[in-house]
Amino acid sequence: PTLVPNAPTTFSLQHSRFQLLVVTSTMARLTSLLLVSALGASAAFTPASKAPLAIRSTELKESFGFDFAEDQAENVPTVMLGEANYKQWVGENIDNSFLNRQYDVIKRVRELDLLGLTAEYGILSKLEKNGVDLATLESLLPAIEELGLLSTAGKNQQLLINGLAPLAVEGAPLLLPVIAGALEVGPPAFFLAAAAFAGAEGGLISNHVEIPFVGLPASVLVGLLLVPLTVVSGGAGVVLSGLKK
Repeated sequence: PTLVPNAPTTFSLQHSRFQLLVVTSTMARLTSLLLVSALGASAAFTPASKAPLAIRSTELKESFGFDFAEDQAENVPTVMLGEANYKQWVGENIDNSFLNRQYDVIKRVRELDLLGLTAEYGILSKLEKNGVDLATLESLLPAIEELGLLSTAGKNQQLLINGLAPLAVEGAPLLLPVIAGALEVGPPAFFLAAAAFAGAEGGLISNHVEIPFVGLPASVLVGLLLVPLTVVSGGAGVVLSGLKK
């Protein structure tokens, strides 16, 4: 007789195989997930490798470090490299160079005949009339030394010779007659001049005057001249008031 398979038994066997396949697939996914998590955690706590730090050179070059620029060591003699060496070389090899040129005070005083103008306007006699004589000047020398003015002047020779001396010497032909007239009047003339300079500066500030075509405040630029003139004029008036006999 032909055997007929039992239907319930076959269904139970297929169901068991399906459950085994599901369990195996789930375990495989969990294993993969755990493996990825472990790799990520190990990578997170692994110290990063330190790349070597590039050390920048602090060497100064006139070529600015560009390869296409000229090398000064090849084109310039060694004795001229550096500012100090260059100035020394120019001073030794080039006469009357602009780099090391100094304002010749004595020559310009002689050319402008400032001593003759001083005598012509009677500056010395008018100073003596206001109490400024040789004895007074000698008495001021210790005070000048105590204030350190002589040492300061010695340390700033270049500034005095090339900066202030040209202004004083070149402007002396115009200033001497004005100074002579002020000395003739006495201390009030200097106080009046100080008040005029201060008033001009105050007017520029209060009216917000600007220099045309530039837009800069005139009180700043013109003040570089007006403020020192105010101080010098007022100081001269105070000194003459104390010295006048």
